[in-house]
Formats: sequence, structure tokens, C-alpha cells
Amino acid sequence: MPIVIVTKKLTKKQRNRFPDGDFQLMEHNFIRTKKIAFSVEINHEIIVFTSKNGVKSVWKQQPEILENKTIICVGVKTKKFIEKIGFQVDETADYAEDLIEIIDQKYQRKTFTFFCGNIRRNTIPNYFKENQIAFEEVIVYETETHSKAISEKFDGILFFSPSAIESFLEKNELKNETCFCIGTTTAKALENKTKNIQIASKPTVEHVIDQVIQFYK
Repeated sequence: MPIVIVTKKLTKKQRNRFPDGDFQLMEHNFIRTKKIAFSVEINHEIIVFTSKNGVKSVWKQQPEILENKTIICVGVKTKKFIEKIGFQVDETADYAEDLIEIIDQKYQRKTFTFFCGNIRRNTIPNYFKENQIAFEEVIVYETETHSKAISEKFDGILFFSPSAIESFLEKNELKNETCFCIGTTTAKALENKTKNIQIASKPTVEHVIDQVIQFYK
């Protein structure tokens, strides 16, 4: 029976996706996020989110910001959460690079507010700067590591962000275990650590789980 480390606590529905008795799961939240107070200087036309955590922070603190705005985002889970709280998503993509292509084709003359965490990639801000597009970057949540030493031997490990990789490696090291990554950005953070990398077909937790099940069939 494969022993698998999951670097975040799964929902009951996600956990039940694993076949009964076929896997031993060890779950731990290797990162923690917390919303922080923020202010927005300019009332831009389009709002950009790259995570569900960003949406949650804005919605809980200043929900009026989301009203009557064009909202675009990265990730199907982010999109579903925005719709769940009653707002429309005008554009979505699996990766920031794909969202940039949409902006380039349809919204280059617009202005943007980019809500993000304190740890974020430069993809979207760099695109705005290089194309001289007016934008404001607003940090609305913080990510911190929450590492834990794993003494037991395990066969695989599920990673959902570069931050979780950083946290895991604070107290552990990778040997011959197989790493299952939610997407290419997360996989890239492992390039110099291991060659045993599997990338989910789509960047969702469920697709990572499916990749694990398929791998150990």
C-alpha cells in the first residue's frame, strides 16, 4: 500500500476520491495564509485574482470593491468561489500566462487592480509594466510556512504550490519519492530537487489525486 504525504488538509470529498484501503494518507497544512488589511488607491476598471485566498480577503473586508467590475482570474476554484459569493467572472484561465494572452487580445487598453498575496510570481506585474498598462498591485493576504518533520518512510508526496515545497524542505529532504504537482509552476520549483515529478493534467486538487491513483495502479 503506497504511503502518500499530502501537503494540505483535504476535504472529505477529496479524501474519498482515493479508493478505500488502497492508500495510506498523511495530511498536514505545510503553509498557512491570513488576510491582512489593505487599501486601494485607484478605482481601476478590471480586477485580477490569481487565488481563492485573494478573493476571500477582499470579500470579507471590502466586498463593495467587487461590485460592478469586470473580474478575471486564474484557476477554476477561484472562479467557482467568486461565482458562489454572487459575482460574475468575465475571463478565467488555468495559468497566469494564459490569462495574459486573454488580456493582450481583449483588454490591453483597460486599467487593472491586481489583488494577490505577499508571495507571488512576477508574471502578471511584469506583463503590465512591459506593456505600459496602468495597474495597482494590492497585497491582501500573507502566506507563511508551517513545516513538519516527517520521520516515516513514504512513497509519494502531493504539492499544490511552490510555497508548500519550500515549507516541506525546511525540515525534510526528498530522496526517491515521487512528487505529484498541481501544475507547471509548482513542478518548476522542484526541478533542482528531484527528477521524479508527475504533473496533473489540470491544475486542481482533484486532478492531482487522480494522477496519484493512476500512477500507482
